[in-house]
Amino acid sequence: MAAGVGVAAAPAALADATPFAHGVASGDPLPDGVLLWTRVTPTPQARPGTGVGPDVAVRWEVSLDETFTAVVAEGAAHTGAPRDHTVKVDVTGLEPATWYWYRFRYGASASPVGRTRTAPAIGAVVDRLRFGVVSCSNWQAGHFAAYRHLAERDDLDLVVHLGDYLYEYGVPSDGSAVRPHDPAVEMTTLAHYRRRHAQYKTDPYLAALHARVPFVATWDDHESANDAWSGGAENHTEPDEGTWEQRRAASQQAYAEWMPVRYEPGGHLYRRLTFGNLAELSMLDLRTYRSEQVSHPFDRGIHDPERTIAGETQLRWLTDGLVTATAQWKLVGNSVMISPVRFPSTLSTREFHALAELLGPIEGVPYNVDQWDGYTSDRATVFRALRDHGVRDTVFLTGDIHSGWACELPADPLTYPLNRNSVGTELVCTSVTSDNLDDLLGVPPRTASLAVESAIRLANPHVRYLDFDSHGYSVLEVSPSAVQMDWYTLHDRTDPASEARHSVSYRVAAGTQRVTRTREALR
Repeated sequence: MAAGVGVAAAPAALADATPFAHGVASGDPLPDGVLLWTRVTPTPQARPGTGVGPDVAVRWEVSLDETFTAVVAEGAAHTGAPRDHTVKVDVTGLEPATWYWYRFRYGASASPVGRTRTAPAIGAVVDRLRFGVVSCSNWQAGHFAAYRHLAERDDLDLVVHLGDYLYEYGVPSDGSAVRPHDPAVEMTTLAHYRRRHAQYKTDPYLAALHARVPFVATWDDHESANDAWSGGAENHTEPDEGTWEQRRAASQQAYAEWMPVRYEPGGHLYRRLTFGNLAELSMLDLRTYRSEQVSHPFDRGIHDPERTIAGETQLRWLTDGLVTATAQWKLVGNSVMISPVRFPSTLSTREFHALAELLGPIEGVPYNVDQWDGYTSDRATVFRALRDHGVRDTVFLTGDIHSGWACELPADPLTYPLNRNSVGTELVCTSVTSDNLDDLLGVPPRTASLAVESAIRLANPHVRYLDFDSHGYSVLEVSPSAVQMDWYTLHDRTDPASEARHSVSYRVAAGTQRVTRTREALR
């Protein structure tokens, strides 16, 4: 489907060519409905972020066939400059587990045709689900060939995007950007965030994937600013960049406008989707409510029960949902790693500096304090709920860390694996384009990273798989017998035509709480 899509034209040229320059998308499928999205450019002046342009009505249609001879729902949505001319329609009254096609109309113009799928009915017997899993797609670091490969598949029910859908950075002065951001400055204002979202939506491969299957997305930090927390961010400076409250509000408003998610400012992004009797998917927001990261991993604050990564309300919602779930598999869309990771003292200073840039302020000691390792009380609450209630078949799906991991979640890391009491598992996808360890070290892939990976696995026996070098995507299959993730790696992230190859597969058999390697990729 996406094979014939060419390199994206400039956003300005696209806006002049069609009112629907930013494509179509769908998301958050329910058994009886799905969210549809587009953006209309009613006049040449009404470009993203300008805050100008007329209020308009946009027609929408949903059909059982691609030619729209079997329209089952239609209507009109109103939009204008206050929401940057984006359109979100929450369509209801649809049939469960059904493919639909949809489009928008403005005047004599029609949008591209999108395809979407509703979730299975609550409690329905489901034999299989198959998801694309992606994270960390930095426009400036490469092309989105990973999205192209996913769009060319015909076996996906949806795509789970685990955060860093876009990046806040300005264009580097050293000319290292594969393709420069728009605007060229670091985004800090509502106009900046809107323009950056608009630019990413012009990527042809991301557009093809959005038009192919529904997304279920959450944000991490780069949708606002690096290492964001409830009261600020590492990459935010007051007063030069305004207050954090203003910047965060701008980023969240643009996200609500431009992403196919059931979220509006003032609400909450964390939510749970159910897929028959087979799986529940709980998507977390681990930035909005978190306490500030500690300054170093020796800080006793990492164990302070008053510090939180999820916030009290969301943490209770998560644990209650895991304990009371009626579906077999409890999947958690998790933007930062929950597995405990101790970094070995055998690494060189250069390797530690590269890891610190990749993972956060580890400073050569046990913890990456930006992930759950920096908030051990919250993690203990989750693990304790799983252990004490005998919850089985919990799998955390994670992004953020620009590397591939398959981990067991030890109830007691210090005695693992002698005491193999695992409360769940974690599968971490690689980055789509964002820098990995070999990029930061400036060495060929699968060279210097091999020693680092071996040292980390030795220090963390619950880590069964680790790849610090690859860019690409993952495919996850959920069945009654197992959850399996296949990792696919790109040959060259800077090449829009890059090939991808199957790298490795790991499987979680039902009831085991273990990850094991399998030679068979999903068919």
